[in-house]
Amino acid sequence: MLNYQPTPQMPLDMAFQALSDPTRRVMVERLSQGPASVSELARPLDMTLSAVVQHLAVLEASGLVRSEKVGRVRTCRIEPETLTAVERWVAERRATWERRFDRLGALLAETESKPRKRKS
Repeated sequence: MLNYQPTPQMPLDMAFQALSDPTRRVMVERLSQGPASVSELARPLDMTLSAVVQHLAVLEASGLVRSEKVGRVRTCRIEPETLTAVERWVAERRATWERRFDRLGALLAETESKPRKRKS
């Protein structure tokens, strides 16, 4: 098994690490609809408020979410620049694989159209 731990962690690595957890993905999905307080984010989740705050800390450390406290309410919002970087990385990989599949398809089509030689 490969034990690779980049030091320091790159922002993209931290974003994917943060998004690897289903609870944090639910939070990001909710925040994509607009800002929300910590209690609003916690409401649909079956966990303590303390656990929600820990998940938010990971999202903030990754740069996916930022929060601000006004009075007693901490409001969280999506950080679109980080999501854009993740989206760009995925799109680049997708484009590479689509080109490879297109070349493979062309090669297979070319191979199918050539007459086969029979063995005697």
